[in-house]
Parts: sequence; structure tokens; C-alpha cells
Amino acid sequence: MKIEQIYTGCLAQGAYYIESKGEVAIIDPLREVTPYIERAKADNAKIKYIFETHFHADFVSGHVTLSKETGAPIIFGPTANPSFDAIIATDGQEFKLGELTIIAMHTPGHTMESTTYLLKDAEGKNHAIFSGDTLFLGDVGRPDLAQKAAHLTQEQLAETLFDSLRNKIMPLADDIIVYPAHGAGSACGKNMMKETVDTLGNQKKMNYALRADMTKQEFVKEVTDGLLPPPKYFPLNVKMNKEGYEDIAMVLDRGTTALSPEDFEAAANDTEALVLDVRHQNEFIKRHIPRSIFIGLNGDFAPWVGALVADTKQPLLLVTPEGMEEETITRLSRVGFDGTVGYLKGGLDAWEASGKETDSITSVPAKTVKEQLEANKIPVFDVRKEGEFLSEHLKDANHTPLSDLNTYLSEFPKDGNFFLHCAGGYRSVIAASILKSRGIHNLIDVSGGFGALKKEGLAMTDYVCPSTL
Repeated sequence: MKIEQIYTGCLAQGAYYIESKGEVAIIDPLREVTPYIERAKADNAKIKYIFETHFHADFVSGHVTLSKETGAPIIFGPTANPSFDAIIATDGQEFKLGELTIIAMHTPGHTMESTTYLLKDAEGKNHAIFSGDTLFLGDVGRPDLAQKAAHLTQEQLAETLFDSLRNKIMPLADDIIVYPAHGAGSACGKNMMKETVDTLGNQKKMNYALRADMTKQEFVKEVTDGLLPPPKYFPLNVKMNKEGYEDIAMVLDRGTTALSPEDFEAAANDTEALVLDVRHQNEFIKRHIPRSIFIGLNGDFAPWVGALVADTKQPLLLVTPEGMEEETITRLSRVGFDGTVGYLKGGLDAWEASGKETDSITSVPAKTVKEQLEANKIPVFDVRKEGEFLSEHLKDANHTPLSDLNTYLSEFPKDGNFFLHCAGGYRSVIAASILKSRGIHNLIDVSGGFGALKKEGLAMTDYVCPSTL
């Protein structure tokens, strides 16, 4: 028996490869399926099943393409209604895989079709669960994503999730291994641990949602408390996972078109494409194509694209580090952005050599910020998340979170400079690029972000709970 977790850090997502006696099951594959096919070939094995724990919202799964390439059936849990051929398992249905048995356990709540797969070893002993978004390490799946499709409120879905956990998962033995679909950093939960594998017994001790003495009402309150609005691309990914999508090979073939500066500029004008610059933020600060948007590959690239680019059908033109064109298009396609029409051949060097204009961002170290703030009253804008800002922030700073930046455009001063910062320097450059594309150029990026400002000893404000005021 082989169980391999294939973890993708930028999505905080875990896919799974299970092999026994030359038969393979893949659970929640990513969209690029070649690695699974090659892995099975290396084991001289055949992919027999493709299991989906639910219709994913945060990424486009590879189930459709993998089934087409291998002939393996796609398996969903009860109540799933995809637009393509699939096995809709009944609760408790068994699937033989070599010497192993995989059992579908219907665990609705995150979504109504959500299913946990229980793996029994060759001796028939319960060995592991592949819990999808039903159970994470340290948390459970948020119950607000499927409200419209299920015709239920988030509270009703949370009640359903409570029953699934208590009736299906918690009665299992403590030594069972938990393999979740996501880890820390995913927007599918609130409180996930950094670890990606654990025992169920430890989760019963550590996970707030599995407290034995918790009432259903307490569970609903804790699970729904503090949920941030889901990223706008989530429903679009669900639609693709449910209805099917274009083969990634075609997306790559179209997107890897090398364009000269002249053709790149013409394509930007003719197609109303968004110019997306994915280089390191330090490179973007020095020079970039005017009105281009920065979202660097070195950070949470795909989730930020999904959160900030509203339409997955938006045509995209790429400025990438040399040799990273295919990687960029692949990572975009994982969250449903298939509209890449080409990339700038030769990068910014070719752009400048052709005589075309570039722009830059003024960026200063925290020490300079401290000196200028002590001498003048210059506005400071913090683009971190609400929790980060509430925990601690620069005294008198304005909070304009990156995820909702467009709603705060009127708050930025039209005259005089202002400082812009995040935690470490990645998100503030994203914000700066968006502001500059909207005609706001009087910004100064803070190099090193909040961490650097704090080291300089600038006055900070801790969050005070309103109930203590």
C-alpha cells in the first residue's frame, strides 16, 4: 500500500495518490494531470478511480481531464449532479483497490455532496480518512459557500456539518490518519494548522469543532463567527468543476504565445487584456509597463489573482521571469483563469529596447518613514487583513485591506504623498499597482512593511475589544 500526499503550497491544497497491487486511486487531483499519470506509470500501475470529495470552490480539479486521459471513472458522493458522466456513490458504497477498500461516507455540511473517503487496509482495518473540506486540521470547512445551491442558510449547513462530524467521523478510532484537502492559508476555513497530516485522536483533542461537550448551537456559533466574504472566483470554480472545462493543454498552447513588444502592446489595446506582471516585487518597483498589475509568483499568487481579478474570462497578457511562462499559465488555470493570450518575449529589457515607456514605484525603508512621520503628518495606509490590523497597527494608520481596495479608492488623498504598507512588502506592491492603474500615483511604498516599521520603534496601537470600552 502506498499513500502519497501531493501538496501544493500556493493553494494550500492536498491531492492524494493511493496504490495497491498495481491499482491507483487519485483523490482531488489538480488540473494538470500529467504528474499523476507519470507517477502511476513509474509504479507500473493503472489509475482505476478518481475520487472527488465535493465540488471545489477554490481551485479547478483535474478530474475531467484525468478521466479522459485514463478512462478511470470519476466518483462523487450522494446528491452530486455533475454535467458529465460520473459514479454517484451511495452512502457506505465500497470500492476495491488492489487489497484495499475505499468506502464513501456522506458527510454533508460544507457542501451537501461533501463526502469523506474511509480507507481500509488489506486486513480490513480502518486506516485513514480523506476528509476533503469536511474536516481540516484545527478546523472544519466553512458552511457558507453552498447556501444558494442547497437552498439553506449557513446556520442550517453548519447544523448539518455538526451531525456529519458527530455521527460519521468522531466515532472512528483515534489512530486513524486524517488527510484533509487543505492546510493553513486556504480560504476554505478559518483556523487551520500548519501541519497537513494528523491522527483523528489528536484532532479530537486539538480541534475546537470536535469538542465532545460542544452543543449544536455552540458549534454553529463558533463555525460561522468571523467568516470573511468568500473570494469572488469561488462560484466560478464550482461551475467549472461541476460542468467541465477546457483541456489545460489547449490553455497552455494558447497562453505560451511569445509576443514582441509591438504585438504585446497591440494585443493589450485590441483585446482589452489585463497586463499581469508576475515578477518579484522588487523588480516591479524598479520598472514596469504603465498600468500593469503586479501579483508576484513568489507569494500567494493564484488566490490573489482570484480575489482581485473579478472575471475568470478576463484576457491576460503576462510579464514573467524568463522561463516561467508555462508555470504562470498553469497556476492561473488552477483557479479557472484560462484567458492568457500571450507573454512579453524578452521581458522589460525588450520593452525598453523598443523605446517604450516604463513606470516605477517610489519605495523607502522604514527608517525613512519614521524620520518623515516625525517631521510631517503624512497619511499611512495599511492594506493587511482585518485580523492583522486589529491585532496591532501603526498609530493613526488608515485601514484599506487589499482584498477590497477598490471600495476605498476615494479615501486616498489626491494631493500630497502617502505611505502604503502591508506585512512584509508583497501585498503593498500589489496595492500600489492597482492604485497607479486607477491614476493614483502619489503613493510611497514602505519596504519591509509592518515588520520593518515595528523594528523602528514607531508608535503602535493594540486592538481594544469594544466590550472593554
